Amino acid sequence: MSIKSNDHNTELLYNAVLSLKNMDDCKSFFEDLCTIPEIKAMAQRLTVAKMLHEKRVYSDIVSETGASTATISRVNRSLLYGNNGYEKIFERIDAKSKTGDV
Repeated sequence: MSIKSNDHNTELLYNAVLSLKNMDDCKSFFEDLCTIPEIKAMAQRLTVAKMLHEKRVYSDIVSETGASTATISRVNRSLLYGNNGYEKIFERIDAKSKTGDV
């Protein structure tokens, strides 16, 4: 499921994301890079992942996010068999919220 790590374009993207310093940088970068529907789709997938991580049921996720069951299934597959990227992010967000940095 991983993208080749030697892909120059992908490495450029990852390095660009790593260079973002704050929320304003992040908003500016993603609004320049992506269309509004692309940002909304990524945000929806992240929300779905968070709800699945919290053990929420599909029917609640559909009604609260508007995501299709196919999208929810794909996100769930990533949570179960992916690279633990969602888990790492949720741990970091939780840690920041406990210290008041979010």
